[in-house]
Amino acid sequence: MKGLSWKLPEKIGHMIRHIRLPESIRHINFQSGIPHLFFLASVLLVAIITIFFVAFILYTALPVFKSEGLINFITGTRWSYYEGVYGIRLFIIGTLIMTCVTLMLAVPVSVFTAMLLAEFAPPRVASALRPLIELLVGIPSVVYGILGFFVLENVFRHHVDPFLCAALGSFIPFFRDVDPNSGSGILLAATVLAVMVLPTITSISEDVIRSVPSKYREASFALGATRWETMKKVVLPISSSGILTATIIGMLRAMGEATAVVMLVGNAAKVPASITDTAYPMTAKILNEICYYVAMDEPRSALFGVAAVLFAMQFFFVCAMRLVGGWDRIRLSTRPN
Repeated sequence: MKGLSWKLPEKIGHMIRHIRLPESIRHINFQSGIPHLFFLASVLLVAIITIFFVAFILYTALPVFKSEGLINFITGTRWSYYEGVYGIRLFIIGTLIMTCVTLMLAVPVSVFTAMLLAEFAPPRVASALRPLIELLVGIPSVVYGILGFFVLENVFRHHVDPFLCAALGSFIPFFRDVDPNSGSGILLAATVLAVMVLPTITSISEDVIRSVPSKYREASFALGATRWETMKKVVLPISSSGILTATIIGMLRAMGEATAVVMLVGNAAKVPASITDTAYPMTAKILNEICYYVAMDEPRSALFGVAAVLFAMQFFFVCAMRLVGGWDRIRLSTRPN
């Protein structure tokens, strides 16, 4: 053992000398000064923080995954702290439906607004409207929740929900007003979330539309196309992947919102019967109950399991966004000049 203790530092030094760093790090000239070291430290710090958060969530959620099984945890419909049974299918359904309704409301308005600012509006009008839209990002989510709860809830209860039920609910069950005495529900929460994600989708879509090379527009005008035909048949197809990326980023923002959603969606663990019905998204479940059960091992693990599944869903959409972006770069690189 004594001889092994003497040889251990030499073995560690030999292993360190033979570690192969990534190509991008090996080519950094560390003798050129502090900036390179600072940039490298910043990148490593961001990576370490990300890995720490992911590892902490998964480590805390691991006990419930072992006890329930990942498939049963995702597909189960019962949630009981007293019986030790945890299933989150209803929460996943609530999250997906609310997110889909949010995107249906936000994406058309955001894309048309981006088209107006990038192509049709005069420079003075665009410079006046752009700060107003970007100002929506700075409003706290709790303010959106208060506005929705104290102002929009009555409007939806007495006007919006009855109108949708009378106009569409008779032949489309998804628009029926299942609770005429309340305005809270998926539609109210999705409307507020649509306003919250509108600046993100609009600003990214506008930048993407502006980045389309002018030669494509000039070629379209030379062939006799109008400005709207150029936008429809040239600019939008080229910028479609960027707009899709903006939509996915806005979707991630809507899926991760908690404060405003808790105040507006109704928080009822069931499959919604219509868009005016209540639901219980995953973020609302975590925010409502984490303070009460954070000191208990099993309930805390179950709530972190909800967070882990939500993170996995968002990670899937981020990977899809990167894949679509890669396809678009390949498509543009193979396009003849």
